[in-house]
Amino acid sequence: MNLHDLKPADGSKKNPKRVGRGLGSGHGTYAGRGRKGQHARPGGVKPPYFEGGNLPLVRKLPFARGVGFTSRRKIHYIPINLRELAALKVDEPITPEVLVQHGLLKSANDPVVILAYGDIDRAVAVKTQRISAAARRKIEAAGGTVEIIKG
Repeated sequence: MNLHDLKPADGSKKNPKRVGRGLGSGHGTYAGRGRKGQHARPGGVKPPYFEGGNLPLVRKLPFARGVGFTSRRKIHYIPINLRELAALKVDEPITPEVLVQHGLLKSANDPVVILAYGDIDRAVAVKTQRISAAARRKIEAAGGTVEIIKG
């Protein structure tokens, strides 16, 4: 096989439609554009987002509230306050599983953040994915411990 032997597969190449070449061609007179009107004129076909001169939707969106980029990777932590931990009467470490048992959390797989609203007066061991600095200080001041877990 040589370069001069190469040719496209049968039926893969097709001649373009030649319009406006007389009545006998089947595409004469109006050349497939119909009579008059915007689409019959040169440059008359507008882009798909054209809305008759109004500001197109794609240009309005940046101004609309609540519309824009939202990251799908963002982790939505479920906040638990110190006063809710103080109300728990448990001797074991406070983990997401314990929070599920006491109805503070729907699933043990939900990420939790411990916040410093309220006070705690006893030593508790807390295992959580995230904790605020003020909450950590309050727990450690009461003699408790904080452990960050993955999940």
